[in-house]
Amino acid sequence: MTQHQTPHDIASLDAELAGLPLAGRLSLAASLGRAVFTTSLGIEDQVITAAIGTHRLPIEVVTLETGRLFMETVCLIGATEERYGLLIRRFRPLEQDIDAYAARYGLNGFYESVEARHACCHVRKLKPLAAALAGADIWITGLRRGQSGNRAATPFAEYDPERNLLKINPLADWDIETIRAHVAAEDIPINPMHDRGYPSIGCEPCTRAIKPGESERAGRWWWENDEKRECGLHVAEPAASSIIAPAH
Repeated sequence: MTQHQTPHDIASLDAELAGLPLAGRLSLAASLGRAVFTTSLGIEDQVITAAIGTHRLPIEVVTLETGRLFMETVCLIGATEERYGLLIRRFRPLEQDIDAYAARYGLNGFYESVEARHACCHVRKLKPLAAALAGADIWITGLRRGQSGNRAATPFAEYDPERNLLKINPLADWDIETIRAHVAAEDIPINPMHDRGYPSIGCEPCTRAIKPGESERAGRWWWENDEKRECGLHVAEPAASSIIAPAH
């Protein structure tokens, strides 16, 4: 663990964050070291970006431009930068990694097996994420407890042993109704696809609208049976790194 990441410190930090408003949570996170916020441009991430921009907080904002995003998502990057006067750094997969994946599985091979889908997420998300977080002390995310059963116990602060940094989830206790009310009150730009039944938006081939009664993330990788399916950004997938040989 790094200097401020003992179990006792994390428990104390978690409790302190719980008592603060969003801007206070972000400000405290930024005071702990070099802070990087990874945004997928989803509705909760837009709330965080708006707070960073509005309060001029010293937090780097980055996104993983996977090459398979919806056009609505791509357009929202520029619109958000203009609205809040900040830079959203884009991190993209390496062309040689994409070629290696396609040679082994086919460009859309992720539909064929969980292994192939994890390999695609590894190339398009996990490797760019590693580049985005290089040298960071603090990783800020838009994780919320209400997003899925797999995220129901999301804390405000946790240690990420895989990346050896402190992970701050400032919206952990916000439900979707609170998010929507805040977006309306602050006139925060959001992806228009949210109004078309897409509460969670990832890559275009891997995202569908949800059906009535489904969880917020049910439209992600919908062809898989595991209800707790994730891409690996927030759940360690140690086997993924060996699926595609690293580029030289």
